[in-house]
Amino acid sequence: MMADEDVLPCALEWNDAASSVPQWARFEAAWYVASYPEAKDAIASDVCEDALDHYRRLGQAKGFSPNIWFDEAWYRKTNPDVVAAIKTGDLLSGFQHYLHYGYPDRSPHWLFSEAFYRAANPELTEQALKAAGHANGYAHYLSGSEADFRTGSLFFDPSVRRLESRNGANHPALENDNAGPFGEFLRSPKEVADQKRCSWYFDPHWYLEHYPQARAEVEGGKYRNALHHYLTTGERDGLSPQAGFSEDFYRATYPDVQECIVAGHFRSGYDHFLAAGAMEGRQPAQDVPLAIYASQAFVREDVDSGIFRDPFAHWVAHEEHRKNIVPDEIHTKMMFCREAAGLLVDAGREPLDFSYEGRPAVSILMVLHNQFPLTMMALSALRGCFRGAIDLIIIDSGSRDETRDLEHYVQGATIRHLEHNASFLLSCNMALEMAKAEAVLYLNNDVRLAPGAIENGLRRLGSDGRIGAVGGKIIRTNGKLQEAGSIIWRDGGAYGYLRDADPNCPEANFVRDVDYCSGAFLLVPTQLARNMGGFDTAYAPAYFEESDFCVRLIRSGYRVVYDPSVVIEHLEFGSSSSSASHALMQRNRRIFLSKQADFLRNQYPAHLSNVVMARSRPPTRPRVLFIEDRVPLRRLGSGYVRSNDIVRSMARQGCAVTIFPVDAYYHSLGNIYGDFPDTVEVLFDRSARDLDGFLEERAGAFDLVWIGRTHNLARLLPVLHKNHRYLPGTRFVLDTEAVVSPRLRLRDEVLEKGSDAARPALEDELRSEFECAYFCQQVVAVNEREAEMIRQAGHGNVTVLGHSLRPSPTPRSFGERHGLLFVGAIVDEESPNLDGLLWFAREVMPLVRAELGPDTRLTVVGSCSRGVDMRPLHACEGLEIVGEAEDLRGFHDSHRVFVAPTRFAGGIPYKIHESAALGLPVVASDLLIEQLGWTAGRDILSGGKPDPQRFAASIVELYRNQTLWENVRDAAIGRVEQECDPARFDAAVAGILKNVRRADALLRAG
Repeated sequence: MMADEDVLPCALEWNDAASSVPQWARFEAAWYVASYPEAKDAIASDVCEDALDHYRRLGQAKGFSPNIWFDEAWYRKTNPDVVAAIKTGDLLSGFQHYLHYGYPDRSPHWLFSEAFYRAANPELTEQALKAAGHANGYAHYLSGSEADFRTGSLFFDPSVRRLESRNGANHPALENDNAGPFGEFLRSPKEVADQKRCSWYFDPHWYLEHYPQARAEVEGGKYRNALHHYLTTGERDGLSPQAGFSEDFYRATYPDVQECIVAGHFRSGYDHFLAAGAMEGRQPAQDVPLAIYASQAFVREDVDSGIFRDPFAHWVAHEEHRKNIVPDEIHTKMMFCREAAGLLVDAGREPLDFSYEGRPAVSILMVLHNQFPLTMMALSALRGCFRGAIDLIIIDSGSRDETRDLEHYVQGATIRHLEHNASFLLSCNMALEMAKAEAVLYLNNDVRLAPGAIENGLRRLGSDGRIGAVGGKIIRTNGKLQEAGSIIWRDGGAYGYLRDADPNCPEANFVRDVDYCSGAFLLVPTQLARNMGGFDTAYAPAYFEESDFCVRLIRSGYRVVYDPSVVIEHLEFGSSSSSASHALMQRNRRIFLSKQADFLRNQYPAHLSNVVMARSRPPTRPRVLFIEDRVPLRRLGSGYVRSNDIVRSMARQGCAVTIFPVDAYYHSLGNIYGDFPDTVEVLFDRSARDLDGFLEERAGAFDLVWIGRTHNLARLLPVLHKNHRYLPGTRFVLDTEAVVSPRLRLRDEVLEKGSDAARPALEDELRSEFECAYFCQQVVAVNEREAEMIRQAGHGNVTVLGHSLRPSPTPRSFGERHGLLFVGAIVDEESPNLDGLLWFAREVMPLVRAELGPDTRLTVVGSCSRGVDMRPLHACEGLEIVGEAEDLRGFHDSHRVFVAPTRFAGGIPYKIHESAALGLPVVASDLLIEQLGWTAGRDILSGGKPDPQRFAASIVELYRNQTLWENVRDAAIGRVEQECDPARFDAAVAGILKNVRRADALLRAG
């Protein structure tokens, strides 16, 4: 007879010959006896022959588990049908059910989810598992070294376990299995298991301290450890898992979550939070402002790179391991100065070379008075950040330190040494007369320029002849903002906008016209500066000279521009003592008040409530609040490309646009700021729950509110009603993006949901869908067909705005291309793209491959929202699922046919316009062809309603017929040129804005 652990009789029989015996299917005699003392007693008294005999005859009926990998009690608790079958005698145990029926899709253990594991590893298709000899995902997880780096539950992360258990000893039995940290944790006694975290989502110490009853039940042996208690009992009873999440707070704050729990969609508030809320920016506890934390650049970078799953895990890890107190600014200034001193060795060995030939790109004016180490660090950073020709002009205003010998350390600069301190202001004017470049940069010697600062500043200065000065984002040594542009108040006082804020906050990261920028970095056209007479000598020796200079520029018709891509680190008050600086400020403020009284009386009064309005110069074009589901990044598809184009068009027309997302989703800062004009304010850290306070904070700040998608207007209408007093004279536009009612009817028809007799007439559904549209002065539809539907719903103020695209055909010829291409985002389980893809992969792809050969493949490109189960797609043959891609042009250039098998949708399909613009012919469903208004057989080929045979036949014909391919390609390009011309799009956007303003003017006149 074989050893107990290899015997699989009765309930342990393994009947799947296609795979090897999984580790979870093996009976573990030693563990069984250790876990169930009565089994040991029964064997000792000869009631049972051995451990396996006890399990077969007695244990499984009592709910005992056969091994550490399967939890009988949990399996029964989560599978009521299994309990019912045991009661009727159809099953001996839950394990018998799992062994014979449940293993393909049910979860065997409270710390392993088959669905989670397969979704997290979509490459583990049924075919892939069978090829490797694994019965299911759990068998794969427990084999080899997979458990060393993969995870089957959010509550067990092997990397966190290793991090938290550096000094822990492995359990001796671990050597007999290959499940790594997972097996070690399961075999550990509770004292060891509860010492450290297993993931960032559960804290055993906190849990046991805050729930004495749970501690008592764990210590009494009812539960193996704290995590076992929470996942099997505590979560169901409404207990919180750790300090950073409050179950009571979350349910109370988000009533929709409580409704989902009652409906059985989620086990708990925490279950919802981990599935969706953490990425939506929802707040997990009273004192955890997750959305604000998630907006920080380092958090976004870490999440984007995959170091952390979501911002909440990052926050927990940050709190858990924060050991050092952030130094105060006094210490950071000391560190800055010490770093400067540390660079002197290299400065002595290799002088900085500013020699140049020809015309310099910029003249840099620097005034020095001692502080030699700071000067050398500033010059070193200057040389490192800009390799172009620099006309460096240095005025040494009476220094007594090593600055007097600066020529030993700096070559190619114009250096003038003065015997006395001639003051900062007079020295600057002296240097201005020596400048040889077309632009001069006033630069402090207590700064360190970030890479690109000068290049970006020069680009901004040259972008508009009306720009008289450019300043940048100044960051203090403690990493906080000194200013993001500055405000001049009516009383002559100055205010550094966003002082002490995070430099990466959205309010600091868009270009705008301001009252003035600090003279620590001020870039000006040389001739203009000379025409202005440089700094006014009335302000000598220093302070308020740059304020006065910028005001004189503005009064002369020039712009002063803040550009956040110009980044400067500044040792504030590094070139003079703080007390002396403040005294000079007070004196010169009085002078400023006298000289600029006419300008100042039109400024905002000094009050924090006026900061938002005063942060920018008065605009000449509309100020637009643009509300969308989420930040409309182009890579998201689903109408967001069109929204992005609308924002870009508004920005081109000079509008001051602020983007406000209804739902807070994580996006990296690189993705956000690379996708919009730099004049657009993108409030990536806000969501619908912030809108109430936001409208009060920005009272009077918007001329127009543009609301994308009808459901957002319906959702936000109560907030808009309540806060309308903060929107005086503001006009509203509803951009429907797509009419939803017909799409939902078609979806239900395609998916055979409900009956037509049970639902209202389409006219009634349309009236209900657009019931909220009364609030807006203008309604926008994406095509004339949908515009007419909106008119039928009772709204005549409808304008059509389509897509913006300029044809740019990819170069490869017909013969150089191979395969099929699909592009589209999958946002949820009911996404039209997912439905169409599955239908195509199952019904059409086999027919296509039968004609074109088994090597024919469909490449699927597009983002996929977290939580969408992609396993059915991965299980289909002939598909290559790429996921999100930054550049689609290469895919359109290498493939021969684009497919759009959509069975239900609204609006017009951007992906077809895009494919046509890139020169890739399309086969699409009749629904999409009708939405486009194109001619099948000329501009595009038809795949029927869709119909599998017709779709496949059209693909094969287009794939094989070069003449047809070239004709369809040319015709589609012509369509895009005619219908999606960017100039026409801009004119349509301008027309909408004009119509709204005209309606406003008529209303005021009446």
